[in-house]
Order: sequence, then structure tokens, then C-alpha cells
Amino acid sequence: MPQTDNQSTANSGNVEKFKISSNANSTARDLSAGVVDFKYYESLFSNAITATATVVESGFTEEAGQTGTQQGTIDWLPIRGGERTDILIEDAQEPPNQINFDTNDIIDGLYVNRVRNVNPGTQKDVYFLDFSSKEYFANEQTRVVRKYEEKISDNVEQIVEELLLGTWATRDGGGKDIDETAIPYNFIGNDRKPFYICTWLASKSVPAGGDGVEIGGAGGYFFWQTRDGFHFRSIDKIFGEGNDNRDSLKKYIYNMSGDEVEGYDANIVSYDIDSNVDLGEKLSLGAYNNRSIFFDYYSFSYVVRNFNITEQEGKVATAGSDYDNVAKEFTASPTRLMSHIMDYGVLPKGVTSDDQLKEWRDDRTKPNYDAPNTMVQSIMRYNQLFTVNTTIVIPGDFSIKAGDTIICDFPELDGSKTSSTNDQSGGLYMVAEVCHRITTRDTFTSLRIVRDSFGSTS
Repeated sequence: MPQTDNQSTANSGNVEKFKISSNANSTARDLSAGVVDFKYYESLFSNAITATATVVESGFTEEAGQTGTQQGTIDWLPIRGGERTDILIEDAQEPPNQINFDTNDIIDGLYVNRVRNVNPGTQKDVYFLDFSSKEYFANEQTRVVRKYEEKISDNVEQIVEELLLGTWATRDGGGKDIDETAIPYNFIGNDRKPFYICTWLASKSVPAGGDGVEIGGAGGYFFWQTRDGFHFRSIDKIFGEGNDNRDSLKKYIYNMSGDEVEGYDANIVSYDIDSNVDLGEKLSLGAYNNRSIFFDYYSFSYVVRNFNITEQEGKVATAGSDYDNVAKEFTASPTRLMSHIMDYGVLPKGVTSDDQLKEWRDDRTKPNYDAPNTMVQSIMRYNQLFTVNTTIVIPGDFSIKAGDTIICDFPELDGSKTSSTNDQSGGLYMVAEVCHRITTRDTFTSLRIVRDSFGSTS
């Protein structure tokens, strides 16, 4: 059940601009006075950003300085899908943070995807507008067709820039927000959409070490978009950087008294632990112990790879200190058996058949993808990431984006309103999903936060 005793309040933000432009002509209308509810979404599981606005029109003027009633925007503009909308909204922080699609050089405005639930009238029109980024529509208009070789991170970068015409988010120290991968992989797009290919490649990716060749962490990447651009990042790298920069992270606490707590950016208004550990599900997925058989059809032999989570502690970057937290009797034997066929001799490098044949002859025992040393890691990492899955609501803070790491502390059960924090549930979390919501009365930020372990590493 969600905890909602906290009396923290969230002040109203401000819709500075909500200008929608016609596709048919040069006309435009600013709907900022009529937007009564606006929700903006980012997610690690979504390749594109989205937003939804509730609009109530009651005859406001077309342009500042003009008087008189105006025809409803849906038919006057008209809105038929694909209209660019320049949006600028602010939260109630001091100074305010912005969601800016007005002068944003990275994301070229948001575009109308759907008009729904229209309730027309002679005095008032009520309707909903759904928005997406331009890259969302570009993904439907193009396909990945050619052959790609070598590092996965380089190929994902190329697909985004050449096919989607998208822009990458920038790291704090400069450069694109792409974690370099270590395992090369040659593939053909097979007319699949760019988002599909990039997400598929993320599941095959393993971060590179300092030399750019050796493996530098466990497998498992995410490919997603925020208002800063695209990201292609390793789960290990995200948690590792979070632990290294804990002092600079946003910090939130659930305080039942509602009083501000020194050292925290804000109080958590409410929280809901959606799931903690589902042992049965984890066992069926092989998250703790699994066995994979890799068959080599070239030599008619096979390799067995056993994976046990007890052997991974200290080898991966984690959010908490208690990573191997399941009773040993449930991790002692494999709970999932998998089989795979190795791809020896498949898609060797080279443009011509002679080049490809030479590449294969030089190393006939080299697979196209090193699945035995990477695949089981990836399966483990994705499953373990959601060991703790919590939804929190805080006063609107538009600076938070999907993929950020934050610090959250929750109370320990002791019967008082000034409880100490729980050392097991508190600590570092990754923001998996974020929804910023602004209404005429208040502004909230809802976060789905996840972590792969218990306990604090501070």
C-alpha cells in the first residue's frame, strides 16, 4: 500500500509557452492559457520521450492584444497530427527548472501524435493531445538494411545519427553519452526499425575496460531518449558513477512529520513499494543460477557455462552492499536451462567475398559474437536490476531525468514519526521512469526507482 501520511506540498509551476503550429499554413496558436494538466514522460524502457496535455478552450484570443472569441483550435488550426509544438514549462523550485522544447537545439520541439477524447461544446472544448519526439516518427519511416561490423557502440551511434537524424545527450565532461562496448558483433539490419535494432544490440553489449578491448563490467545496456538526447549506457557504469559521485546526487527522504530535513533536497510526498523480491519469478528466469549449453556445429562439440550469483559479488557495480541476499539452498542448483548455437564463420568482416573468406581463414575458431562469456551476464543483470522496485512522488523537480541516480531514505518501523532511516531500503537508486506533472494547482514528479541490492554503500 502507498504511504501518504507525509504532509509535504508541491506548489504550482508555470506553463510559459505552449505554441502549436499548423502544418497547412503559417498560423499558430498558443494554448498555454488552456492547458490544465500536462504530463511529460521519460523511461529507460522507451526509445522516445512522450507527453500528454489536457486542454480546455473557452474562447481565449488567438494572439496577445486581440479581442473577441476564437474558433476551437482543433478545427481552426487545424490539428490533424504531426503539428510541431514549442513547449516551455517551469517547476516551483528556486530558481525554477525548465522542460524546454522552445529553444532546445537538441530536441526539435514535440509533435502531435494523437488527438483523443474530444468533448466539443458551444462554450467550451475539452480534449487531450499526445506528443512524441520527431525521432519517434522517423523510426517509422526508415529501416536498417546494411551490414554493420566491429563495436556495437559505434554501430548504434551511426544508426541514430544517420537514420534517425537524432542527437546524443552530452556527458558532463564532454562527449556523447555512449558507453564504449568491448565485444565486437557483425550483423545485418534485415529491414528492421532503428529503435528495435538499438534495443536488441543493447542486450548484447558489454562495457569496455580502460584499454577499450578487455571487458570492463557485466553485460546489459539501455538505449533511451531524454530531452537532452539519446543515451546508450551500461547498467554497471550507471551504478558505478552513482557510487563515485554520491555527494553530488539529489537526496530525498520520506519524513512523516512533513518537516524539512537538513541535507536533503526535498521530502518524499508518498511512496509505494511495487515489488521487492519475487523469489519464484527470479528462479524461473534463472537470475541466481542458470546453465547454458553452447553448441558448436562446426566441430560438433559443445561448451557448458554455469552461472551462479554467489560468484559475482564484487565483480559488478551495485547500488547496495547486500547483493547476494537469497538463501543458499535456492541458489545452489540451476533453475533455468538454456541452449544456444554458436555462430562460427557467420558474417566475417569484409566487403567482398574474398575479404570475408580471408577473415574466416585467419581465425576459424572465433565466433561472430562471444555469447558464452557475455549472454549469461546480461540475463543476470537485467533480472537483478529490479530487486527493489519502488514508486515515489516528490514536489515537482524538472531537473530529474530517466537514467539519473539519486539517494532515497525511508523510515524504519519503530512506531514514531521521527524514525531513523532504514539502512536496508535506503541508499542509491536508479531512475527507471519519470513523469513530471503540472496542473493549475500543483506540480509533482513521480519516479519509478530501482536497485539491484539491499543495504547502503555509503
